[in-house]
Amino acid sequence: MTKNVRRVLVSGGGISGLAVAGALARRGVEVDVAEVRADPAVTGIEISVPNNALRMLKALGVLDETVAAGYVFDEYVRCDAAGAPVVALPCPSFSDGVPGYLGIARARLAGILRTAVVSAGARLRTGVGIEEFTDGPPAAQVRLSDGREGEYDLVVGCEGLRSPLRTRLFGAPAGPVFTGYSCWRAKPGMPRRVDAMTKFAGATTDAGLVPITEDEMYLFHLTAEPGNPRHEPAARRDLLEERLAGYTGLVAEVRENLPPAEEIVYSPLFEVRLPAPWHTGRAIVIGDAAHALVPHLSQGGAQALEDAVVLAEELTRRPPAEALPAFMKRRFDRARHLQHLSSAMLVREMTGYRAGRAEPGTELSREMASIRAYLDQAV
Repeated sequence: MTKNVRRVLVSGGGISGLAVAGALARRGVEVDVAEVRADPAVTGIEISVPNNALRMLKALGVLDETVAAGYVFDEYVRCDAAGAPVVALPCPSFSDGVPGYLGIARARLAGILRTAVVSAGARLRTGVGIEEFTDGPPAAQVRLSDGREGEYDLVVGCEGLRSPLRTRLFGAPAGPVFTGYSCWRAKPGMPRRVDAMTKFAGATTDAGLVPITEDEMYLFHLTAEPGNPRHEPAARRDLLEERLAGYTGLVAEVRENLPPAEEIVYSPLFEVRLPAPWHTGRAIVIGDAAHALVPHLSQGGAQALEDAVVLAEELTRRPPAEALPAFMKRRFDRARHLQHLSSAMLVREMTGYRAGRAEPGTELSREMASIRAYLDQAV
């Protein structure tokens, strides 16, 4: 690998896949995107997009469109189970004009990125995945499940938690690990009642409400789920109602306005801690395939977007043999640090505060100020 990258295959059409495909195509790289789902409709209700992720969307040329499709807010509020505020933390203002936070429906963000990918000239194929992969000179040889074959300077795996390419490259031990907790998400059938990310501490669980449009908000609910039980989709509304029973005030109103079971998303929380490097030969995995983290800092999608932009920058500056180590130097420590911070916050919110080991207002103020200073650093 002595020349700069000219042709890339991106496996996966989620946030990281669409972002890296768009970033590379905008820089003149020939890009094919292979998405194994025949219907690439995004699952999930929402995504909370912090400033560092919005900076990446600005680099991708889609910031204004994304902001117009969501709801900008500038405060994080933590309350007790009845809705009484414990602490309110303003999001910092940034000189670059990028908002502090945005709530947006996942489908809206995915649609914006997908349109940008096609407009930039990348080819998006659905219903196909990698059938065979050979990492041999002078390029990676790939046969897709629809029979198409091609040679690529690099294959980028953006396949999420269960990444087949990661397993192919690094083996099954590199797979996801269940944290013991899960997240329920739903868009209640009632008007938006919050102006910022607002979290509520229950007796043994956490709930949260986030605005995503002028009229809409979504609920997330974090629960301990020992053993990672399989909850039948048809039972999800009843199960979520049960888990929200200890809340009063606004969350209790939301509980009475939950959508049908089929519209409730239940996600066991996994982590992926792939050691460095995330690449071998002419292949690399990024996003959740390399470093899935829990959602407590809203950094899952954010770190995937950072991966995408940084990888495109490095691949168009120098040959892949130099670009991939340079990418890892910029990305590994930052992604791993934020993964540790998110995991620690999950455990502390679910156990520490309730056990009386920490005063949430003081600790949260100090901790969030430190995290925001870190996120404000250049990627």
